[in-house]
Amino acid sequence: MSATPAPSGPVQLLVLPGDGIGPEITAATRGVLDAVGAALGIGFAYETAEIGFASLARNKTTITDAVVERAKTVDGVILGPVSHNDYPPVAEGGLNPSGQLRKRLDLFANIRPAKSHPGFPPRCGRPVDLVVVRENTEGFYADRSMHVGPGEFMPTEDVALAIRKITRKGSLRIAEEAFRLAMARRRKVTAIHKANVLRVSDGLFLECVRQVAARYPEVEYDEKIIDAMAALLVRDASVFDVILATNMYGDILSDEATEISGSIGLAASINAGTDYALAQAQHGSAPDIAGKDKANPSSLIGSVAMLFVWMAERRGDPRLADAARLIEDALASVIAVPEFRTRDMGGPLGTKAFGERVANAITEAAAARP
Repeated sequence: MSATPAPSGPVQLLVLPGDGIGPEITAATRGVLDAVGAALGIGFAYETAEIGFASLARNKTTITDAVVERAKTVDGVILGPVSHNDYPPVAEGGLNPSGQLRKRLDLFANIRPAKSHPGFPPRCGRPVDLVVVRENTEGFYADRSMHVGPGEFMPTEDVALAIRKITRKGSLRIAEEAFRLAMARRRKVTAIHKANVLRVSDGLFLECVRQVAARYPEVEYDEKIIDAMAALLVRDASVFDVILATNMYGDILSDEATEISGSIGLAASINAGTDYALAQAQHGSAPDIAGKDKANPSSLIGSVAMLFVWMAERRGDPRLADAARLIEDALASVIAVPEFRTRDMGGPLGTKAFGERVANAITEAAAARP
C-alpha cells in the first residue's frame, strides 16, 4: 500500500481470505467490487494469498514475511477473519495475522462505526450513528506490547502477569485521529478510561488526549470511565458521536455498540496508519457455520467501502469515494428489505445470494444515474 500511489491504472488489492467463513465472505465481497468497478470504470487487480490454517499447513506459519511485505506494495488489503484462538503456540507458527499486520504496518487506528439502518431498528430504540476510534498497536494486547517476546508471562506456575503498554506517541496520534474525524461529523469526542484504578497508564493517555482536545475548541469533549460507558451505551447509544479508547476498551465497546445499533454482522472496520490500510470484518471466523452459505458478508463489504474512502484521499481518485458511497447505499437498500437479509438478520438468504443482491443494487443505482 504505497503512500504515494499513481492516481491512474488498476487498483491493486491483496485479498487474504483467512479461516472459517473468511473465504465465503471475501468471495461475496469480490462480487460486489466487480459490480462497482464495472459501474464506475474502475479496474481492480486482485492478488490472493494464504494466511491462517492454510498458510500454516503449507508454510509452517499462519502468515509469512512475504505476505506482510506484499501488503506494503499494494493499494489496499482485504483481510478475512482468522481463527487465531485455535492456532498453535507462536513458537509452532501460530501467529495472529491481524496482529502481525497491525504491528508491522503500524496500523495504529482501528476505526469501527456503529450505525443503524432503515428498516432494521437499533436495540436502544433510537437511531445510532457513532464511531469507535481504537488505538491498535499497544495496550494490553500481548502480541504488540513488547519489542521481544510476548507481553504476558508466568514467573512461577501459580502466577501469570500481563504488561500494558501506553505511550505518549501512541496516545497523541490516536487522539489526533479521533478529533480529525469528529470535525467531519457532529463534533463530539468521548474518551474512555479507568484512571481511577490505572492512574499511571490511563493517566498518561488522558493527559495526551486533553492536550489534543485543547487544539480543537470546536469539538465538545468529555470523559467516561469504561464500566460506566458500557452501561451508557445500553441506555442510549444515540447520544454519542466519536468514542476514543485504548486497545482493549475500544475492542469491547465497539462490539457492544455495533450489536446495539443492529447486529455485529453489519459492523464494518478499517485498520489504518499513515502509509497503509486494510479492510477487516469486525466479527470472528465463525467456524461453526463455515462452508454452509450462512455467513453475513455485510461487515467485510462495508469495510471495503471504508478502505476506498481512505484510498481515495491518497490516490486522488474521486471514483473510489464514489464507489464507497455506492456500496454503502446498496448495502442499506438491501438490508432494509426483510426478504433480502441473511439468516442472522431474520431473512432467508445465504452468503452468496446476499452478495449478489448488493451487487445488483449497485448496478441498478449506477444505471439510474443521469
